[in-house]
Amino acid sequence: MSRKPKKGYFVRGQFVAEGSELDLELKRELKGTDAASKTDLKRESAELQALGEALLTLRPGLFDKLDLGDKLREAIADARRITNFEGKRRQMQFVGKLMRGLDESVVETVRVALAEQNRGPAQEAAALHEAERWRDRLIADDDALGGWIETHPGTDAQQLRALVRQARRDMKSGPPGEAPRQGKAYREVFQLVREQLRVHGTEDHAAEAAEQSREDDA
Repeated sequence: MSRKPKKGYFVRGQFVAEGSELDLELKRELKGTDAASKTDLKRESAELQALGEALLTLRPGLFDKLDLGDKLREAIADARRITNFEGKRRQMQFVGKLMRGLDESVVETVRVALAEQNRGPAQEAAALHEAERWRDRLIADDDALGGWIETHPGTDAQQLRALVRQARRDMKSGPPGEAPRQGKAYREVFQLVREQLRVHGTEDHAAEAAEQSREDDA
């Protein structure tokens, strides 16, 4: 004969059985003047619900590393498949309930995984901005062109110089009063610079480099 499961709830990843000493202590706190405790519990519950919803967007390479347990994994997989609005809402409430049963250490790994995923687009944007800044500097300044070739020996210097010269000619060829013309060479300078930054692994430092460059220009 199976044992009837205890009634209770989870607080900070810990199961609290109804009628237990911990349950009575928590209820005494909530009945007293400690309104902050009740607010904190509601805030934590809302955060865990939001983390559960964010898990639906986590890419497989990060999701598979999390120690979520089979029940929560299955609940998230079901939530991804459900398209009906009300059905998905109820499923997400169930996911949130399971999230509240996780140990704090597991919850922290979820936060770390989501933060890692969010860093990807930001780093990519920073790398693109860095390549754009270098392109503009190379076209505008012969010193920047010489400095790039010196610090990036893998660059085809002859090709880069030819592209820069053509980009400068293109920008001067437009009618007076109109914005500078940006032709094929302008785009190819960007592509060449972007590839060199990627090959030399400098994209990891693109954000710091861009910030330093802004300070130098100030």
